Formats: sequence, C-alpha cells, structure tokens
Amino acid sequence: MTPVIFHVDVNSAFLSWSAVHRLQSDPRATDLRDIPSAVGGDVKTRHGIITAKSIPAKKYGIRTAEPVVKALEQCPELVLVPSDFTVYRQFSHALMDILRRHSNTVEQVSIDEAYLDVTKSVPPLIIHSPKGGFLMPEEATSHVPGSFDLRGSFLSGKQQAYPYDLANQIREEVYHTLGFTVNVGISSNRLLAKTASDFVKPGRIHTLWPEEIPDKLWPMPIGDLHGCGGKSASRLNDFGIRTIGEAAHADLSLLQSILGDKGGLYIHNSANGIASSTVSDVRDDAKSYSNETTVSNDIFYENFDTDAVPVIHELSESVARRLKRDGVYAGTIDLSVKTDDFRRFSRQTQLPESTNDAVLIERTAQALARRLLLGTGSREGLFASGRKIRLIGVGASSLDHGEFRQLDLFGFMEEKKREDAVRQEQAEQQKEADDKKRRLTRMMDEIHRKFGEDSLTKGER
Repeated sequence: MTPVIFHVDVNSAFLSWSAVHRLQSDPRATDLRDIPSAVGGDVKTRHGIITAKSIPAKKYGIRTAEPVVKALEQCPELVLVPSDFTVYRQFSHALMDILRRHSNTVEQVSIDEAYLDVTKSVPPLIIHSPKGGFLMPEEATSHVPGSFDLRGSFLSGKQQAYPYDLANQIREEVYHTLGFTVNVGISSNRLLAKTASDFVKPGRIHTLWPEEIPDKLWPMPIGDLHGCGGKSASRLNDFGIRTIGEAAHADLSLLQSILGDKGGLYIHNSANGIASSTVSDVRDDAKSYSNETTVSNDIFYENFDTDAVPVIHELSESVARRLKRDGVYAGTIDLSVKTDDFRRFSRQTQLPESTNDAVLIERTAQALARRLLLGTGSREGLFASGRKIRLIGVGASSLDHGEFRQLDLFGFMEEKKREDAVRQEQAEQQKEADDKKRRLTRMMDEIHRKFGEDSLTKGER
C-alpha cells in the first residue's frame, strides 16, 4: 500500500494566532491579517526583529528576521504586536488535538506544524460546530480561503475523493473551530509532503506525488529544496546547478565533490523525491528544561536588582513548575544571557542533590547571575566591560526521576547540610557583590567631589 503522508502547517502562525486572540478579546478589532502588521521586537521601543508578518506587510518587502527599525522605514503604518507564547501554546495544543482526531499517528515537529500518516486513517469525521463564530464571507458553502480552488490546479488530476476530502476536512475544521488557516501538503513521503505544503498560501491543499515531481518540483530553484541551505545553493549555482531538476539529473559524484559525501547524497536523493515515509508519534523524554525572555529595558549595573532579579524569579518558577509537572528533578542549573551586542554567555553549577524546588532553583540562578554579571573576587563581570543585557534564561538539566534521592533521616540531614552550604556560599557571594557595589559608589562620589558632578555620565541606553 502506498503511504499517504500529510504535512499540516499553520499560515504565518504567530501573526495568525495573535490576530485570532485579539478578535476573541474584541470582535470589533481590526483583523491583523488584513492590514500591514507584524509580530516581534519591543513594541514600545521599536527594537528587535520581525518574527512573523501579514500578507499585506509582505507586499512592502518586510521579511522575517529583519530589524523592526528597517521594517518601519519600509512601512511606517506597520502595526506591531508583541509575542505571546502562552497564547501560541494554547492554539498549538488545540491544533494538535484536532489532528489527532483525524489520524492515529501524528508527529508534531514544531509549535505550528506536524506530519500525519493517514494511510490507514479513521473514517472521515464530521466538522465540529464553530466555537468562536469564525465564519467566512462564503459561509453558505462553509469553505475556508482557497477552497474555491479545491478542484483546481493545486490538486492532482486524480479524481478519487480520498485523501483530498480528509485534507479538506482538517483545513475547514481548523478554521471554523479555531479561526486560523493551514496549508496541507499531501504525498507519499515526508519531504514531498512538506514541500507541497509550502506551495501557494494561505489555506490551500497541494499534492506532490512522485509522478508530479518533473512538473512541480524540478522547475523550482535549488535553494527551495528543503534542507538545502543558502551556502549549499550558492556553491551549486557556481557549478551551473540552479534548479532542483538540474540537481536531480547531475551525477552523484559531482554533487559529492561539491558538497561532500553526505551533503551530495542528500541533495541527490531529495531532488529525486527520495525520503522517509515514517511518521512517529513517540516523544523522547526531555533532556533539559529552560525558559528565557527578552527584557523590555536593557539591564546594566544600576538596575540589576530592580529589573533582573524579578525576571530570574519568574523564570525559575516556570522551570520548577514544568519539572514538577513531569515528576523529574534537575541536578544542574544554568543561567544564560544575551548582551546588547547579541553575544550569549552562560554559567552553570551542579547541585549537591537534584531538585525541582523553585526556591532553590531561584537562589542558584540568582547566584550564577551575580557571578556572571557582577563578577567575583578578581574576576570581573560582564557589566565591568560596559555590556548591557537584553535577554535572560534559566535552565535545568542532568535530570532524574528521584531514584537517587535519599528519603531516610540520614539522607534528609545530609541534604539539609548541603543546602545550608549552598545558602552560605550564596550569602557570601551576595556580601561580596554588595561590598563591590559600595566601593564603586564611594569611588564615583570621590570623583564627583574632585572633578564635579558632570565628570562622569551614564551612557545612552
């Protein structure tokens, strides 16, 4: 039996989910998908990068990952909205629930996309009634955007209803239940299904069966082949290989001489539509837990206590909740930051006993932050070099399920002793940091006294 694989991909997920959430809160609000809009950066300061954009914004040349400042120059009326990953996770879970009602084998590969093996799928399901009143202009036919082309060029010439009717049910149920559109790619393996879902958007169903490869896949630029990065595409272009078809017909030895044995073989197989059809719904146990956030204002020496400490508290609480939810303990805690020159730095420490206690995780993360940013002893922190912090993250790793934890009285006393030692070390680090801060303050006061109040000024933030 020929495998039938779906790849379901949310159209401009973060922008779409932000738009739907906004309409849920205020049905009279303007739909962000209908105007030049984007998600990303700091809405107040207009800094950061674009993480998602609407189709109208795309017409202005706005691209994902470009600076917000540049995007606003291209489109001054661009409406910016902040990211909200709590909302995004809720929509993602709801989407996966729908997909699992249509297939017994669903593999989620990111927050907004999944593969489905529908080769032996359950019988077609009836579309659920709309929960949020998401009705289309063509509500008489109950179709979603793109459905008027259901028998058009973006579907195969095959006339049988299955699996197209199943793909259309998924597409319509997602829209009428959740309020956003998805593309569905259909093929006999993962690579071709994903490629198909990237064809014309939004809200479309596309096929890319092996017999359609010459007409649909081979004319595409080599850079559009999934897994072929920009550098590989550039190197292939240098050798006159500009389309996927040209790569498909090139000698394997030539491709391997250009990209190496593994890279050349991958391009050769992918260009000819050769890939895995395996979809797995088995999830690996998490190897670590982490949470990070971009701060609204840059953090530097003087606002560390007021701005950084509360952020680390919230991140530590979040990590601890997830550890407890999954019934695991962490033996290593790490603290990471991203500076205003976009460099990452981190510190970690191994705990004497694994934990999922929020208080201990926070104490450890705070101590690591002070060590990294303020410095210890003769070692200067990042603030001493003039750097400012724009992102903070707290992580937990070296996981166990508590099998190594001592539950008897002796173990309890030993654990308490070790925790007391950790607290003592943290107290000493705090005292050292406070002493350093007082010395710096006295030094600045002395300079102001000798040379005037304007002799030292704060840099621009």
